[in-house]
Amino acid sequence: LAGGIILGVALWLRHDSQTTNILYLQLGDKQAPNTFYVGIYILIAVGAVMMFVGFLGCYGAIQESQCLLGTFFTCLVILFACEVAAGIWGFVNKDQIAKDVKQFYDQAFQQALMAESETNNGKAVVKTFHETLDCCGPDNAIGAITPLWRDDLCPKGNILKGNIEFPNCHKKIDELFSGKLYLIGIAAIVVAVIMIFEMILSMVLCCGIRNSSVY
Repeated sequence: LAGGIILGVALWLRHDSQTTNILYLQLGDKQAPNTFYVGIYILIAVGAVMMFVGFLGCYGAIQESQCLLGTFFTCLVILFACEVAAGIWGFVNKDQIAKDVKQFYDQAFQQALMAESETNNGKAVVKTFHETLDCCGPDNAIGAITPLWRDDLCPKGNILKGNIEFPNCHKKIDELFSGKLYLIGIAAIVVAVIMIFEMILSMVLCCGIRNSSVY
């Protein structure tokens, strides 16, 4: 059940419309940075393997097989080590993921402002960012200095009467990925706690079966 829950959360994060709209973009020959998906794929793998290993553990407990319970314990140790490694990787790269996406957006934004922007897809990429995240411009300073591009690139719903003010896309990108990584972190902690209890209980059961077989 825990493996199924983790798999479901990972698949939901993988096919979330906001992240897929942004991370599938391509600016000329350059693909949007999709390092974020590495953590998602690890969660998907862990969830799927946990479901298989769970069946193995249940069958071993029903059959009172020390061999199957020992294999179950070994698989849990390996999964736990992989999850800890993935957690360390995610903690180290959590700021870099948003930074890479912001740099990709800035490059597209600069191309969209260039006179020859019609020859590339910079405007299309920028519009996708703006419509998906409901924001406009890399920062408020640029928005105040260059008002001419806003009618062309910004979502119409963001235009206020009088002095136009737009949400910061850099901030929106930070909020998007910090929220998703927060969910991944919660799922990883839940899985780790469940795994620890599973390892303890499987060893207790295995030792109980071994001791009872003596009599």
